[in-house]
Amino acid sequence: MTKFRKLLLLAAATAFTLPQMAGAARPWMLPSETMFAGSGNEWLTVDAAISSDLYYFDHPGQDWQPVVTAPDGSTAQVENRTIGKLRQTFDLGIKAKGTYKIAITNEMLMGSYMLNGERKMLPRGTTAVTLATAVPQGATEVQTATATTRIETFVTAGEPDRKVFATTGKGLEMVPVTHPNDLAVGEAATFQFLLNGKPAAGLDVVAIPGGIRYRSDLKQMDAKTDGQGKVTFTWPEAGMYWISLSTGGRRGPGENPGAGNPQSQANPAGEGAPRPMGPPQDRATYAMTVEVQG
Repeated sequence: MTKFRKLLLLAAATAFTLPQMAGAARPWMLPSETMFAGSGNEWLTVDAAISSDLYYFDHPGQDWQPVVTAPDGSTAQVENRTIGKLRQTFDLGIKAKGTYKIAITNEMLMGSYMLNGERKMLPRGTTAVTLATAVPQGATEVQTATATTRIETFVTAGEPDRKVFATTGKGLEMVPVTHPNDLAVGEAATFQFLLNGKPAAGLDVVAIPGGIRYRSDLKQMDAKTDGQGKVTFTWPEAGMYWISLSTGGRRGPGENPGAGNPQSQANPAGEGAPRPMGPPQDRATYAMTVEVQG
């Protein structure tokens, strides 16, 4: 059997055995490597994309703005940034020793308004700056919530340090207990997550190794943050891992009550009238790629 045919059969089998993967769009950054000698003349290339399979390009490329925090806290400039059909790539010169944080942060407003008896959704990409122009004159019952997405990865030249892990108090953020560039097979690693500056307690966290396109087992590890927002994983094998969690995003009572919920049986406003919608809830998503050494 040819290698190509084996891949086709594996992909077909995966489609049947992992239906939950269909439509699961995962945002990520993938560094070409995470540890450097620290000679002052080294380069890093980063791929950034959304995909169903980690780390395989299968969605349109995103016009994200990467921000790099250098070991001294300054902002380092990326070079050769290109947005292709399926991914974004950029280069970073590793000039100084220490840990670099590479982050993509996006904050938008989601919500709706009433106009001429109909509820309209805010255009995708609306921000606090563009809200005034996104809502037409005469609109009422404007409801908004903040959606924050943060995608990160980390690289180190020489010895790892912790100067780049200062938090902003907005959305979900990671504070390392175990440094993300000091991970090894068979060892436990602990990360703390904060939500708007406070411990993000009771949230589900997943860790998935890359390369899922070529295997039938997702190998997803599940954990839940404790009261301090901390979660611990023990790595079963070497490679790149995608770690992610999210919270919020659901509307209050009135939207999509669901099967079995008595509220779904009738529209309290009357047949044909706009179904009442609860206010949208703030949503925060965090994802990072880390490398586990063998």
